[in-house]
Amino acid sequence: MRVHLTVNGRPQQADDVWEGESLLYVLRERLGLPGSKNACEQGECGSCTVRLDGVPVCSCLVAAGQAEGREVVTVEGLADGAGGTVSPVQQAFIDTGAVQCGFCTPGLLVQTDALLEGNPSPSDQDIREALSGNLCRCTGYEKILDAVRLAAARQGQGRQGRQGRQEEAV
Repeated sequence: MRVHLTVNGRPQQADDVWEGESLLYVLRERLGLPGSKNACEQGECGSCTVRLDGVPVCSCLVAAGQAEGREVVTVEGLADGAGGTVSPVQQAFIDTGAVQCGFCTPGLLVQTDALLEGNPSPSDQDIREALSGNLCRCTGYEKILDAVRLAAARQGQGRQGRQGRQEEAV
């Protein structure tokens, strides 16, 4: 079977996909996007989280055929531009030291990006709930929570700065 989908804003096609093949496998092995990690293959750890039509999903549980005609955003799609400039969420994880072994990080980044898009000022409870499906074996999660808080604060400052410039222009 041939699967057509949009990945990180670009039309993609995967050929010879067998019906039981996961979206994770297609992304990693057929499309050369290794950012999403293959860990539990049961949707329990969150390391393979991508956004499917804007909704975070465990790509190991999504049959590749279910992605036909749909939009997928992977951790690679969070970076800005061809130069690979990291996104504000990615930079916050770097700045707070929330990246250790890095295995869980792609899923956490995608989930955090989705959280902040829907809730730009999350409470600690909101953050914990949003990230509850993402397991990390290296940290006590405090640096990860710090990273999400920092990303939210920076995005809030960016919005305030844009609003101020717009008001000055009027």
